[in-house]
Amino acid sequence: MKSITLHVTGMTCGGCVKSVTRVLEELDGVEKAVVTLDDGKAIVTFDESAVSIPQLIETIEDAGFDATE
Repeated sequence: MKSITLHVTGMTCGGCVKSVTRVLEELDGVEKAVVTLDDGKAIVTFDESAVSIPQLIETIEDAGFDATE
């Protein structure tokens, strides 16, 4: 398992945090996602053989937020 910190912008409330957490944790290969509003970060623990970093970013963007590594 690998962990990465992604920078997420566009989150304005707890509902946004829950949305980002949910879409990440629904991905095959993601073990855990810890998303924080105050610092705009998503710490994602995932299996590199099942999901890639670009897929994680795309998933966040498809949910309506911006994400960078």
